[in-house]
Amino acid sequence: MDETENLSEAKRTTVGPPSVLEYLDPNYWNERFTSEDHYEWLKDYSHFRHLIQQHIKPSSSVLELGCGNSQLSDELYKEGITKITCIDLSSVAVEKKKKQLLSKGYKDIKVLEGDMLNLSFDDEAFDVVIEKGTMDVLFVDSGDPWNPTPEVVKKAMAMLRGVHRVLKPNGIFISIAFGQPHFRRPLFNSPEFTWSIEYATFGDGFHYFFYILRKGCRVLAVNEDVKKVDAHCLDLYQDELEDEDYLFRTNIDDVDNDR
Repeated sequence: MDETENLSEAKRTTVGPPSVLEYLDPNYWNERFTSEDHYEWLKDYSHFRHLIQQHIKPSSSVLELGCGNSQLSDELYKEGITKITCIDLSSVAVEKKKKQLLSKGYKDIKVLEGDMLNLSFDDEAFDVVIEKGTMDVLFVDSGDPWNPTPEVVKKAMAMLRGVHRVLKPNGIFISIAFGQPHFRRPLFNSPEFTWSIEYATFGDGFHYFFYILRKGCRVLAVNEDVKKVDAHCLDLYQDELEDEDYLFRTNIDDVDNDR
């Protein structure tokens, strides 16, 4: 069996934990990252590269939230974006990511242990903040998606306040997510934030959402709909209906329906 077949086999056997609630346990992630070298939530860079290129310049300073063992930062670096800082709550993920980047010679990328709910960076430190699937984890125990629990809202707002604070004027928050616009809008569009809100989608049938929030450019009233921007959608393959992304989303729906 060659390397490609090995990777395909690993993908087929990755089904996640018995309950999505385990995604909230830091010990789960430390154990997972100890044995897992790479996994891409919400598809790899090639599926949304066309969207990234519209919003991130080579000169941009970028903060990635919840880097885990994704290769998003690697792909950005190969595009000439070198001022990248990655954070993750898992010390195991951080140490493995540092070694992996050094082995590739990507010495400019900083990888730090950090909590996206309590960002330690100075105000207006980054041109771009990006997360891919990290915010979704906050919602695995949200209850009714139309009316998430106060604790979930508190955590999500803590994250968004931190992101808004560390963004420079006209800076961009890119959130790549399962979460649909009608569920995210009340949080993104809180009156305390000054960003404009747009989104695009990628995938065919099983859509992922690419939110673009630009600080200081707010145009929406509190209850207005979020604007969808046109973008070329890339098709997803049938085997993606069997991976952990699909199961993660399905299990969240099951948790909500059981309440």
